[in-house]
Amino acid sequence: MLLRRLARPLLASAFVVDGVDTLMHPEHRVEAASTLLRRAGQTPGEPGTNKAADPALLVRVNAGAQVASGVLLALGRAPRAAALVLAATVIPAAVTEQDFWAEKDPERKTAKRAAFLKDVSLLGGLLIASADTEGKPSLGWRGRRAARNAAASVSAALPIGAASNGSTSEAVGERLHDTAVRARSLAGIAAAKGSEVAETAQAQGSKWAEIAKERGPEWAEAAQTKGMKAAERAQVRAAKAAERAQARAAKAAEQAQIRGAKAAEAAQVQAARLAEIAKERGPEWAEAAREREAELAQVVRERAPELSAAARKRGVHLMETVRDGIDARTPRS
Repeated sequence: MLLRRLARPLLASAFVVDGVDTLMHPEHRVEAASTLLRRAGQTPGEPGTNKAADPALLVRVNAGAQVASGVLLALGRAPRAAALVLAATVIPAAVTEQDFWAEKDPERKTAKRAAFLKDVSLLGGLLIASADTEGKPSLGWRGRRAARNAAASVSAALPIGAASNGSTSEAVGERLHDTAVRARSLAGIAAAKGSEVAETAQAQGSKWAEIAKERGPEWAEAAQTKGMKAAERAQVRAAKAAERAQARAAKAAEQAQIRGAKAAEAAQVQAARLAEIAKERGPEWAEAAREREAELAQVVRERAPELSAAARKRGVHLMETVRDGIDARTPRS
């Protein structure tokens, strides 16, 4: 059961997405359907042409059937009939769009062949899903089981070694008659149930096709409206983000301007303060310089004789040194 709940939505997802996309953008599919109708000998749009052969209408009905049947298959509602409807919708798409046998370009031919094989694989999976009874016995299995039970009953009614006994032959005949009656009854029940199932499937298929035909444009409009709403929400979010970024930039610029003005004001105040200090203490510093100058002059005057005597001694010493050097270099006669 869990495997079916996982497998059915996976199988139906491709058809639901493809159907919604076709309802929103049917141009390419309409062109392919028109080409198929031309090949079949019908010219769409001519007077007297059957309305059912309108390519746009056929494409919308096929897409609506894909969406409706895909949703039913994914939800597990009438899965066998939904799988049959989806299998019927695969064939037109495979024939009109994946006609690799008519393609001349090698690359496009390879791509169409791969897509055709994928559609065929989906068709096989849908056929298997349409025959899935979810573990319940089929009518054929019930008939074969009834036949085996009847044969077992007949074998049990035959006594060993009593093949020539008349009463035994009559009992066997009665048992065979009862078995034949039961078999005919089972066959009638099976035929009635088969016809009922076929009628139900046909009625449901027609009903779903009619619903898809009626609500296909509505679903397409709803999907387009949702897309426009999503685009509007994205645009509003982008505008809000841009507005927030602009507000932050303006706030940062304002803060930088305020801080710059404060720094300039502080520097101006400091410069004014230093100028005021220099103005106030200028005379004091000049008086100190004059006092220092007088003090230095007094020191020079007091030490001038000492410095002069030292200079004279240093000069005499240098003269004697020079004289000794000259005498040492002069040769004696």
